Amino acid sequence: MTDASTPDTSLAETPADARPEARAPRGFADRRGPEALSERRIVQTLAPVYERWGFEPLETGAFEYADALGKFLPDADRPNEGVFALQDDDDQWMALRYDLTAPLARYAAQNWETLPKPFRRYAYGPVWRNEKPGPGRFREFWQCDADTVGSDRPEADAEIVAMALEGLDALGLGGQAVVKIASRKLVNGVLEAAGVSGAAQTLTVLRAIDKLDRLGLEGVTLLLGEGRLDESGDFTKGAGLSRAGIDAVLAFLSVPSEAERSAVLNALDPVLGGTRAGAEGLADLQKIDAALTAFGVGSAARFDPAVVRGLEYYTGAVFESELLADTRDDKGRPVRFGSIVGGGRYDGLVARFTGQDVPATGASFGVSRLAAALRAAGLDGAEAARGPVVVIAFDDADMPAYMAAAAELRASGVRAEVYLGRAGMKAQMKYADRRGAPAAVMLGGNEIAAGQVTIKDLDAGRQAAAGLADNEAWKAARPGQQTVTRGDLVKVVRGIIEASSIK
Repeated sequence: MTDASTPDTSLAETPADARPEARAPRGFADRRGPEALSERRIVQTLAPVYERWGFEPLETGAFEYADALGKFLPDADRPNEGVFALQDDDDQWMALRYDLTAPLARYAAQNWETLPKPFRRYAYGPVWRNEKPGPGRFREFWQCDADTVGSDRPEADAEIVAMALEGLDALGLGGQAVVKIASRKLVNGVLEAAGVSGAAQTLTVLRAIDKLDRLGLEGVTLLLGEGRLDESGDFTKGAGLSRAGIDAVLAFLSVPSEAERSAVLNALDPVLGGTRAGAEGLADLQKIDAALTAFGVGSAARFDPAVVRGLEYYTGAVFESELLADTRDDKGRPVRFGSIVGGGRYDGLVARFTGQDVPATGASFGVSRLAAALRAAGLDGAEAARGPVVVIAFDDADMPAYMAAAAELRASGVRAEVYLGRAGMKAQMKYADRRGAPAAVMLGGNEIAAGQVTIKDLDAGRQAAAGLADNEAWKAARPGQQTVTRGDLVKVVRGIIEASSIK
């Protein structure tokens, strides 16, 4: 047993071959500095948007009972496929939440009698999926959702779309993303018009439609018919539709999604208007169009019949948004991140608990995926993650003077810290640079005695090193280092921060 004042070195003395390897599990990313701030910035930007639209925050626990998660769990003794699950001491299975919607459905069912109806809530936080990770796809990631439970009006769907677009604008992505809108009812209508029958044929047709972007109309046509032989020689069996059925699906997919929303509806009417589901879907989209127009939403929201996301889950309108900006990985190769915002109408989720249909609609921002995509596009504003001003520590005896300087800077709204390591001057300056500090403050014994302070403009040094400051006038106007009276500390540091092109 070691004394409380004596460091325990037993771990350090562990043989190397017995030490665990320091490694993060696949799909669980560590984030610090700019990356962590990027995700936080997304949430802090979206929350006020949701609140302006009248949505209230709701926080639920990380774990839900496994049966409450429903559709994500297989028929198995240990329900851990797709989720991370454990058995409680009362033998009930619990699982980390897969998304933020299933907890909402459970909460709404549990508290329905006392909730205002419709119930409008937003939520954000981590979710967990036991799936194979990939580019922008993590096993633990953040989402930020907004949902309306208890309204069957298509205008509620339009409100979610308009609010999502306002959120994208607030994130600085106006013009960099569009929201594409479709409807499960339209898909049901085209399946009816094409004479599709049975779950297997329906799934094959939906998969063919979903491949339109990658294969084009020609490839989709083959998959709707007998099948398609790909470049590798593999054959994919098709849906086996008749020529008339194929033509009905192709007419549905050939409607130009770039056209105005009303024009898309007019083009879809002769294709789907004769089916019950299609007519209902068109009527819903007409109301969504009218509401979006009233909200002042133009071409940033489009009707695109080819959007077939989550059709086993959604019951009406569906919508998704992808980042239009060019995105590349660390090696400069193009990479696609998929949907950064997605959602739709899901009228059956609460009914799992109550047996009564409760209409609901909502959308989810994939915060972690969006942050990764923004970094890949150079749009994440990482340069905004500035480090604090660093006060250099020369002498232990002068530590109160350093602390007072940092406190004065913080009181004026400037992030500041005193270096509390035990390194020398050169290492401290390197530390300040690695922190992304805009300036370093130096209070040596002579400065303290003279009532002065020396301030080094680290941003100026970075710009000069990058070749951005090669004329004498610029250098004269912005000296890399200056000694000023102690009373001018805050003014000079603020001037450096405000003048810097690194915001």
